[in-house]
Amino acid sequence: MSVRILALVGSLRAGSHNRQLAEAAVGLAPEGAEVQVYEGLADIPFYNEDLDVEGQVPAAAARLREVAGSADAFLLFSPEYNGTIPAVLKNAIDWLSRPFGAGAFGGKPVAVIGTAFGQYGGVWAQDETRKAVGIAGGKVLDDVKLSIPSSVTRFAETHPADDAEVAGQLSEVVARLHGHAAETVAA
Repeated sequence: MSVRILALVGSLRAGSHNRQLAEAAVGLAPEGAEVQVYEGLADIPFYNEDLDVEGQVPAAAARLREVAGSADAFLLFSPEYNGTIPAVLKNAIDWLSRPFGAGAFGGKPVAVIGTAFGQYGGVWAQDETRKAVGIAGGKVLDDVKLSIPSSVTRFAETHPADDAEVAGQLSEVVARLHGHAAETVAA
């Protein structure tokens, strides 16, 4: 049985280095793991309890919940926007935190990583993401971290998958997440 890891990327930009990291994670998944990069976060309306009515949930949000519900673990990629989590990623977490007590994160392992232009690689945003997803019910793996600084210069001419140091670190993150997920699935 393959462990399904759903990757959510907090950047919508076509040339996003976080998206490139997510794509690299797909290729670095160990045997027995499948990483799927979710497409469509831009289509999900901002969370509004008035929209979150059984049988009337917007199609884009319902699709996210359906895909996330079948995931065994989550790998969240967060850049840093003005010192915090991007709205699109926070919105996905909000939709997946509901219905209250039965959200898609429900005790599943979650790792949060990413890259940003600044010298700290987006750690503030990643910490805020860990906080939000933990409150939303995810089992945050606080010891599985990867924050890559200076993304604009580091990846100016090199895809993250072609950076040996980054590929090695990313491979370790995916392997550790897979291990936690496999334990959870087996329990």
